[in-house]
Amino acid sequence: MSTRTRNRGGGGIVGAVKTDLQRLHGAWMEIVFPRQRGRGHSVMGKWEPETLPQKIGYRLWSILGTIGLLLMYPLTVVGLGTRYYASKLDSTRTRLGIAGVTGMALVGWGLLTLIWGAMAYIEQVDIPIESVIAVAAASGVATLSAAIASMFAKVGGRITTVVFAYPFGMTALFLPPVVAALVTPALEPYVLEPSYQFAAWLLANPLAIGGINEFLWANFELEGAAYAAMWLGFSFALGWFLGILVSLANLVRPSN
Repeated sequence: MSTRTRNRGGGGIVGAVKTDLQRLHGAWMEIVFPRQRGRGHSVMGKWEPETLPQKIGYRLWSILGTIGLLLMYPLTVVGLGTRYYASKLDSTRTRLGIAGVTGMALVGWGLLTLIWGAMAYIEQVDIPIESVIAVAAASGVATLSAAIASMFAKVGGRITTVVFAYPFGMTALFLPPVVAALVTPALEPYVLEPSYQFAAWLLANPLAIGGINEFLWANFELEGAAYAAMWLGFSFALGWFLGILVSLANLVRPSN
């Protein structure tokens, strides 16, 4: 067993999970009560409730935190995995630089545009020229997004990375293939119809709060470019979500 494993409490994965949960629960308790994570307060020691109201509040807050951990820890695991792959991408970005990353995106999505353009001239494939233009435009946006994501990743800082680098990175990865699927008639049952059903679910459930769905229904129609705009919004939301999960993972297991 390595020294690093022993420091985490031993027991391999079980020990690591136990340490993670203790650290998360301690951070939760410190929102209301002082000195709960022990290690950071080795001189003063862990604070303990003394009066009956303090004990009741302490116990209730602890139970609420335990319930929250049942939901939060799986997300922390996702954050740890995201951080691992993000570090690999960031290592590649460091080696290539902003110009190199932009060049790779330009070549990659440029090839997609060329393939779509070639298919448009094949009689057996029903791809209108407008679809090729849409894919080319999406590829241009993705290339620009790759450059912006790389720039903000170089600037560094947790807030900057979460707010800008992650969402623009998601846009660079997903926008061109999504647009290619949206503008291809043969793929309509597999992309447009599920997208519409998902949008309808969002409008009927989370976006129903505050009448947001009524505003969207009255002012927008989900057709054509609106699908691309919707998925562009999803890419930003996904980037922010993953960035927050990575921040949560850093709280549990600070990166070296």
